[in-house]
Amino acid sequence: MINVGIIGATGYAGGELVRILVNHPEVEIKWYGSRSYVDQKYADVYRNMFEIVEDKCFDDNIEKLVETVDVVFTATPQGYLAGVLNEELLKKAKFIDLSADYRLKDVNVYEEWYQIKHKSPELIEKAVYGLCEINREEIKGTNLVANPGCYTTCSILTAYPLVKEKIIEPNTLIVDAKSGTSGAGRGAKIPNLYCEVNESIKAYKVASHRHTPEIEEQLGYAAGEKICINFTPHLVPMNRGILVTEYANLKKKADGTYPSSEEIRKIYNKYYKNERFVRVLKEGEVPETRWVEGSNYVDLNFVVDERTHRVIMMGALDNLVKGAAGQAVQNMNLIFGFKEDLGLNFVPVFP
Repeated sequence: MINVGIIGATGYAGGELVRILVNHPEVEIKWYGSRSYVDQKYADVYRNMFEIVEDKCFDDNIEKLVETVDVVFTATPQGYLAGVLNEELLKKAKFIDLSADYRLKDVNVYEEWYQIKHKSPELIEKAVYGLCEINREEIKGTNLVANPGCYTTCSILTAYPLVKEKIIEPNTLIVDAKSGTSGAGRGAKIPNLYCEVNESIKAYKVASHRHTPEIEEQLGYAAGEKICINFTPHLVPMNRGILVTEYANLKKKADGTYPSSEEIRKIYNKYYKNERFVRVLKEGEVPETRWVEGSNYVDLNFVVDERTHRVIMMGALDNLVKGAAGQAVQNMNLIFGFKEDLGLNFVPVFP
């Protein structure tokens, strides 16, 4: 049994962490951290926890927190953990950070895209990018996990096998992504009000979304070179879900032909056949957010356009689970030597 603390427990990702961890057989939540609701009962903030969680919310006193828990989840805005974390705290507890503070290895890129000063750049190299399907072994030995973002998890996993196997030209990659409104967090913002988003869909932060360098960096590792992509997010009037549609040019083979659908399917199966939470769909099926909602699954598929010699890759996940809290728990399981899917074996919710 391990003791867990959550800072940011009353945000959407933090609330999802609580929902998952209260049913985890090897976990006891000791700290529900929330600046906004200190001393209020957690179940008064999230009424779905009525008669399930009796604890009150604490503040974010991280020095006190690490004395009482084995692992700290930080579901906080960018800059929080980087501003308080140090070597001494890392010696006392494991940290799984759901913000972007330690995802990018180049601090200059982080500061350029996030427009804030990184306050602990010396810890960046210690962090492991927490995409379990790619960095499983490195995650097992770390004290600091940089939990990937929701857009990035879906975008990377969808294209990774074809980038890694050099089937596509990575610099031609275009990622068209759509997200439910919970991806923007629980804070009140005018662009996210019901009347602003209902019956509408819009692109936003076109050519400037801060998840772009994260996707480029991780797929660049797979490609063995720096890459540059187009990433365009869209806001969709639904609570949960990410859907990505990705386009890239296929590389011509030595014999002058292009990779076939059969060859590409073998590659996806090579990488994901034994992955618990990645489901490669049958030929002709397309990923839909409704079939992954409330779960830690990612559904993937592709279509080869023989007319244009491009491949169209598709992926869907729940942005609050595999895109945030579920992936964080998956990382925790790896760190502490539990079965990777422990506490995560729930079926997608439908309808």
